[in-house]
Amino acid sequence: MRIIKLTIYFFFILFISCNANKKFTKAENALDAAREFIDGCLQGDFEKAEYFMLTDDVNNQYLQQEKKLFDQKNAETKKQLKECSIIINEDAVLNDSIHIINYKNSFDKKPHALKTVLRNNVWQVDLKYTFNGNL
Repeated sequence: MRIIKLTIYFFFILFISCNANKKFTKAENALDAAREFIDGCLQGDFEKAEYFMLTDDVNNQYLQQEKKLFDQKNAETKKQLKECSIIINEDAVLNDSIHIINYKNSFDKKPHALKTVLRNNVWQVDLKYTFNGNL
């Protein structure tokens, strides 16, 4: 009887841990925020990408747009994106709270840029720069 109780308890704990929300660690610097955001997008993990993004209506719309584009890709392309590497070309430091990260990935090799900002002691990606170029 005790073995059955332990087995049930074990499976209950396993079930709870599998269903627990993902926990992400705050980015320590601008590059960490950018890498984690990019990795989330490449992996199709938009919950992760959103965690590392500055939250506002415009950024949320841009992220949803990126998610739709990702969802429309075929399985082979998604697989290649998930396996590709992030290549940081430049970390342009504008000041102590704004960086522009220029990067590409090893799959499509297209240049991209992200703005990272330090707000309330947390580094986050501001997608508005990526889409309209305004600081």
